[in-house]
Amino acid sequence: MSSPTGGSAQGAVRRLIVFVLLFVLVTITAIGAGGLLERALDVERRLAEGGASDLALQLAFALIGGPLAALLWWASWRRLADPAERGSIAWALYLTAMTTVSLIVATVAIGNGLTDLVEGRWYGGGFAIGLVWALVWLWHRWMLGHAAKGPTRLSTVPLVIGAAYGLAVGAIGAIAALGAVFDAAVRGAAETVLVGSVSWSRTALQALVWTALGALVWWWHWVRDDVRRIPTGFAAVALVVVGVLGGAAAMLGGLGTALFVGLRLAFDPSESASAVLVPLGTSIAAAGVGAIVWVLHARIAVTHSDATRRAAVLVMSGLGLIAAASGIGVVVNALLAELAAPLASSGNRALLLGGISAIVVGGPTWWLNWRPMRRPEPAEAVDVGRRVYLIAVFGASAVVAVITLLVVGYRVFEFVLDPATGASLVDRIRAPLGLLIATALVFAYHFAVWRRDRAMIADRGVAAPARRIGRVVLVAAGDTRELERAIAGTTGASVVVWRRVEAGTETAAGAEPGAAPTGPGLGPDAAAVVAALEGVAARRVLVLAGPGDRVEAVPLLE
Repeated sequence: MSSPTGGSAQGAVRRLIVFVLLFVLVTITAIGAGGLLERALDVERRLAEGGASDLALQLAFALIGGPLAALLWWASWRRLADPAERGSIAWALYLTAMTTVSLIVATVAIGNGLTDLVEGRWYGGGFAIGLVWALVWLWHRWMLGHAAKGPTRLSTVPLVIGAAYGLAVGAIGAIAALGAVFDAAVRGAAETVLVGSVSWSRTALQALVWTALGALVWWWHWVRDDVRRIPTGFAAVALVVVGVLGGAAAMLGGLGTALFVGLRLAFDPSESASAVLVPLGTSIAAAGVGAIVWVLHARIAVTHSDATRRAAVLVMSGLGLIAAASGIGVVVNALLAELAAPLASSGNRALLLGGISAIVVGGPTWWLNWRPMRRPEPAEAVDVGRRVYLIAVFGASAVVAVITLLVVGYRVFEFVLDPATGASLVDRIRAPLGLLIATALVFAYHFAVWRRDRAMIADRGVAAPARRIGRVVLVAAGDTRELERAIAGTTGASVVVWRRVEAGTETAAGAEPGAAPTGPGLGPDAAAVVAALEGVAARRVLVLAGPGDRVEAVPLLE
């Protein structure tokens, strides 16, 4: 008789193999069906054009891979009535991977087809492939949200990824569209601004296609699926990294580039104004779009947990620090270059202005978010996010400083051993020396702050506040989003949902006759669940919500 552990391991391996095989078969089928539909929609192409081998491959993919995929899916779908199958990580990862892949392929294919239409060309392949993969996406979205067989683990991960992908596509498309318009405005409406052989208006229209597609994907996930209110840790990370950090990076990069262009127009006459103005339109667009993205997500981060809010501030501080430190290194590089070759002032001046631009943009950003003149409170000094940030910054700075020091030493020894060849000593070491000085300053400051915080903690005996509850496993039926938000907002704990089999209109076991039946939207309200968690302290807590108004919080042993 096999042990439970062995059976569980065998089941996990079986599910992994089954869902990997299903992923491959669905992909093969979609490729074959898309290829056949592409041939049907391309009016200028005969059905067998392109060689018999291509057509044979597509037929094999569609007519052999399709039935195999359907058979394997049907067998897997029947098993998902078992809670162990439904709760497996393989099932959740399969849906996450296939939902994400199908969404990306569908949007890229449809976008390529629409941009070809803007150019006056019909490419049926883009729409054919996009249609097939869009159907695959809709199919997997239906399975993801299935009340009885949808995954109980990682069920919100595909939604968060979809929102982040749509935001990235829409923002990049908007930057490209506005950049083309601003380029035309900056360089003169009478002048035909070309990108290769394509006019600026056509470039803007093509970029608007991607903007519309990205906005649609983002809206579907962010608003319709309510990703903005998902209380999971992964959603918080995506909010901070993609929304706050990504938007701020685009905004600061655009502002820095625009400032660099302005400084070059004022102080560097070595190039014509038209050459200097080339990046201005795109930089203005990046600054504007990035600012919108950053403001939207920064405001949402404030309404989330304290950890999310602090993370949003720290990533802004880190971004400003990187920009300012890079600017310091570039300024040192330019000054040393001026000492080594004063006659080559045009290139050195542009380098100097670039460094100044980075400092002007990054310095205030770091100062306003880090606030170095304010002494932190003991509770802030023991914050895990702050300590991780400090260690990461001075640790990374130390690594970069060691590497640049080795490069400087190598350049010095190279010059001493063979001074007759190559550039002067200053010219050899100016780039790594500038980076070394910048990283040394960053390391020294953040290491001193870290030591000061440690001393404050030791002197005052402040301990890091421990969360009463680390993770809540919520067992409930129906729509649990309101309960999840209430638990996460009140306790700060991560929430994992296990779906209970809904009893329909049948009387639940142990309930009084005539009790309210369980089902979607029925059960205890958020206030009752939060009240049940009052006074509970454990690393993991099991919360049983329902049937009816029943709520029970069970602390779990390690």
